[in-house]
Amino acid sequence: MGDDAAERLMNGLGDVLKDITSGNVTTDTFVKTATTIKTILPTLGHFKILGEKGSGTRSRGPVQDFLKLRDQCLASGTLFEDPEFPPRDSSLYFSQQPPRNFEWKRPIEIHPEPKFVVEGASRFDVKQGELGDCWLLAAIANLTLHQDLFDLVVIPDQSFESKYAGIFHFRFWQYGNWVDVVVDDRLPTYNGELIFLHSAEPNEFWSALLEKAYAKLHGSYEALKGGSTCEAMEDFTGGVSEMYNLEEAPANLWTVMLKAYERQSLMACSIEPDPNVVEMQTPEGLVRGHAYSITKVIYMDIATPNTSGKIPLLRLRNPWGNEAEWNGPWSDKSAEWRFISESDKEKIGLTFEVDGEFWMSYRDFIKYFSRVEICNLSPETMEDVSPDKKWVTNMFEGEWVRGITAGGCRNFLETFWHNPQYNVILTDADEEDEENLCTIIVALMQKNRRSQRKIGAECLTIGFAIYLLDDSEKHPQPLDLNYFKYNASVAKSPVFINSREVTSRFKLPPGEYVVVPSTFDPNEEGEFILRVFTEKKNEMEERDTKISIGTIDPRVIEEEPPPEEGTKNEKIREFFRKLAGDDDEIDWVELKEILDYAMRNDVPRQEENIVTSLLSLFCGQFCREAPFASAFEVTQQGFSKDVCRSMIAMMDVDRSGKLGFDEFKQLWKDIKQWKAVFKIYDKSSAGYLSPFELKEAMKSAGYQLNNHILNALCHRYASKDGRIAFDDFMMCAVRLKTMMEIFKDKDTNNTDKATFTMEEWLENTLYS
Repeated sequence: MGDDAAERLMNGLGDVLKDITSGNVTTDTFVKTATTIKTILPTLGHFKILGEKGSGTRSRGPVQDFLKLRDQCLASGTLFEDPEFPPRDSSLYFSQQPPRNFEWKRPIEIHPEPKFVVEGASRFDVKQGELGDCWLLAAIANLTLHQDLFDLVVIPDQSFESKYAGIFHFRFWQYGNWVDVVVDDRLPTYNGELIFLHSAEPNEFWSALLEKAYAKLHGSYEALKGGSTCEAMEDFTGGVSEMYNLEEAPANLWTVMLKAYERQSLMACSIEPDPNVVEMQTPEGLVRGHAYSITKVIYMDIATPNTSGKIPLLRLRNPWGNEAEWNGPWSDKSAEWRFISESDKEKIGLTFEVDGEFWMSYRDFIKYFSRVEICNLSPETMEDVSPDKKWVTNMFEGEWVRGITAGGCRNFLETFWHNPQYNVILTDADEEDEENLCTIIVALMQKNRRSQRKIGAECLTIGFAIYLLDDSEKHPQPLDLNYFKYNASVAKSPVFINSREVTSRFKLPPGEYVVVPSTFDPNEEGEFILRVFTEKKNEMEERDTKISIGTIDPRVIEEEPPPEEGTKNEKIREFFRKLAGDDDEIDWVELKEILDYAMRNDVPRQEENIVTSLLSLFCGQFCREAPFASAFEVTQQGFSKDVCRSMIAMMDVDRSGKLGFDEFKQLWKDIKQWKAVFKIYDKSSAGYLSPFELKEAMKSAGYQLNNHILNALCHRYASKDGRIAFDDFMMCAVRLKTMMEIFKDKDTNNTDKATFTMEEWLENTLYS
């Protein structure tokens, strides 16, 4: 949570305490307030206000603070109008025009007595409209079964009575952070009625407003068309979802589902759609291609004239909330219920209403449904669950970048090892596991793809592989090409799939493992998060290079020639003075003149940087006989002014904007070494490094860099296809040396930490 929001929360509690002691507030009011705070507290440290979302470290626009906006509207006597999600067609659809003219109305214009929640939220408050988002509705229905989770998403203390200002807010989990989404209460209607999600109660609006907030989060209502219930369940809980194909159901699936229900997991299921009929109803009363909520999983005691025992039963709900219900065994009023005691019927809340809810046996469930989705909750959202039954979780954010970390799957062995890698250590086996194995759920999620659908960004095809390390110390950090050549994975995602997330559950012996997430093909770019859930403690960290200044590749170090008095150094000094002029120093323009001539064969020609004939003539007059010019081939291309300025800044100790002769000599030595490194990796002499060569090239130049730094360099200096031109490679080297030396000057105790004042930070970063 942001500091301001957290402070307001604590201050609010303090005010309530003061009021209680003075007799102004009842104990019930305090308990309600404390319960709300208890629900919010687990998200402290992981909470963002919409406008701050994004994988970077900077705000992504003006922050919409619900409390401030509401107070402003109350003070001005106006109703809130959301400029970020206006009542326009673009908020409804991104690929088509609305089929008819919809009218945006506020609840106070739809019903004379609107309510946010009527007599408590329930799964029956969720009815589908014209939008094909039954997957979302199934998740919302599940959410209502857990009051603590419901209050986390549908924030209490909102109404159309107290402090009503036409503004509401909801909270969603988005890629590792809880995001607060503010909306106004104008809803799309036709003939005065809501056209999308709505409640069975005509004056209840929490569900319609929740759908609007979720649509805003993803850019439009149309962006919610089609999806997986897992996706919404995760966004409501921050949990990790699993999906099981019931035609290939594991033998222990019932046990998995029963344990999941005991751990408050959210569950849903569906039947394969008919390709020719949308949401076709089967003879058994079930609907194909439709998401159902699983609202209870139990063993039921049964006694018949011939036998007695326990039968596995499930309670399901159709989000339509109508007569479309299962009509087989254990359906409403079926004969099987006469073998269940009245007390057990009352205990499970059995009713026979035309409400879309029904019971069925696990055997029939496996027979008629195609898949089941389970959302395992993260520890901070698991209320009333004993600590020993809570999942142990770890999460890392990562990125696949073309030419750096987007290595593709194992089919592309030469680049596969460039993918991000993560160490996971499993120490203790599950309780009561006879084979001494550890349960581990690995979930790989790609970020922001649904919200980018309007610009044509579909989900990448993603998956992961898991490798066992017999002795971590003897393997490189990260694992290299040779390791993957001679070692097979011990587990992997069942398939590479173009969905938001791929998740698998494994049973592995205690040990150290490496998880490698990837896209199927190399050079496909995207952001991801990798999460691991285990029943017992696990240790997890990114397996990557430690940033440091290493040794320069011996292939690029020239042996120093024996000193010859009055020869080479004097000639270089004489030439330098000729070019530098009276002040005996060169600025970036004069440095560029030297480099453009002496290295013109090493910098590929770019039309916008062609060296003018005048400059060529000038360099021909002054540089042709210079001793250092003979170290390079005759050239055709110039350096950019940015790299020349950065070279000056790198060596300019006194911040004069110019270099003296001694500074110039050291610069020239660096340039020759970097040029030699570039030539080693530019095997085809094309004037650029091919993708995936930057890391090794920087290592040869003496810089050990991790994936995060390499990704940043590639984003900043690579072309669209991931290639690094000579000029850009030189800029990479210059900036790295400059920033590392600035940092080392401050980190005098080698702690990998340094402190800068604002002035020092600005001065060093701007002049580099």
